[in-house]
Amino acid sequence: MKADIKALPFNEIEEFITGLGEPRFRARQVIDWLFVKGVTSFAAMSNLPLGLRAKLDACAFIAFPEIVARQESNDGLTRKYLFRLRDGETIETVFMRRLWGRTVCVSTQVGCRMGCRFCASGLGGLARNLTAGEIYDQVLFTQKDVKERISHVVLMGMGEPFDNLASTLCFLQNITHPSGLGIGARRITVSTCGIVPGIRALARLGREFGLAVSLHAPYNALRDQLVPVNRRYPLEELIPACRDYTAATGRRVTFEYTLVAGLNDGLEAAAELVRLLKGLLCHVNLIPFNRVSERAYSAPAPEKVKLFRDFLKKHGIAVTVRREVGGEITAACGQLRRAKSREAVGKE
Repeated sequence: MKADIKALPFNEIEEFITGLGEPRFRARQVIDWLFVKGVTSFAAMSNLPLGLRAKLDACAFIAFPEIVARQESNDGLTRKYLFRLRDGETIETVFMRRLWGRTVCVSTQVGCRMGCRFCASGLGGLARNLTAGEIYDQVLFTQKDVKERISHVVLMGMGEPFDNLASTLCFLQNITHPSGLGIGARRITVSTCGIVPGIRALARLGREFGLAVSLHAPYNALRDQLVPVNRRYPLEELIPACRDYTAATGRRVTFEYTLVAGLNDGLEAAAELVRLLKGLLCHVNLIPFNRVSERAYSAPAPEKVKLFRDFLKKHGIAVTVRREVGGEITAACGQLRRAKSREAVGKE
C-alpha cells in the first residue's frame, strides 16, 4: 500500500526518505515541495534526481484538494471554499482578510459527531476524520488561491479537533515548523466543545496556542442539552482544565457563548457565568445566534445582547460581541456543504 506522505509529521518524512537510501537533505527538499510550494506530483519536484522521483511515485502518493465552490462576501473580506477531497468527500474552509492579517478557518473532520445544537456541520453526523495533510492543505491551497500570505489559523470549521487528536497535533507540529509555513503558535487557535483530555494534551505541548471553548451555558442542565459532550465532561471538569491551561501556557482562554433568545440570554445566566469564570484568565466572545434553517432558535434583540455584555463587563469579565461577517455567503459552519449536497440530490 502506498503511503500518504502529507499525513506524516516532518520527522517521519525524514525517516521515510532516508529509509529509501537517500541523504537527509533530500527529505528537506521533499518537505519544501509538498508543504510550501504545494506541488501535486513527484514529477514536479525538479531538483530531485529522476530515480528518487520514480521511487517516491512507487511507494507514496500526494493527496490534494480541489476547489469545487467559492463564495465571496459583498465587502470582499471573507471568502468561503468548498474543497473536494481525494475520496470525494467535501469540507469547508473560510478565508478572512483583516487589518491584523490573513486568517484561515480550517475543518478537522468531514461532518461531526458532537451533536451541538447550534451547529450545522453535525447535522449529518461524522463521515470521517481528516488527515493532518488534509487539514494543512486547507491553509496552503487557500494561500495559493488568494495569493496572500496566511498569518493566522483557527481550527473552528467542521468537526471537533480533539475528536481527531492525532491528526490535529501533527498538523500543529507541521504548520508551525520553520520548514513548513512557519506560522507562530500564538497565531493559531484551537476550538473545542469541551473535550477535557484534548485540552490537557494541548497544554502538555508547552506551546502558546490559543484555546477557545464553546461554552454556551453556565449550568450543566442547560449545557447538557446544547453541548451534549458536557454529559461526559461537565463544567466541574472543564473549567479546572481551562484554569490549568492558562497556568501552563500563559494564554487566556476564549469562551464562545452563543446567545439564543429566551434560552441563555437572561441576566440570571450572566450572573452564573460571572461566578463560573471568576478569577480565570479568560475572554468571553458573545455570538448572537447565526440562523440555521434546521434549528428553531433565534437571536436576541440587540438591546438584550448589550445588557448581557454590559453585565459581564461590569463584573470584570473581558467580553466582546462577535461582529457578523459574510452572512450572505451561508456563513455558519457546514451550511455551504449542506447546500451543495441538497443541490446534488435535486439534480438526481
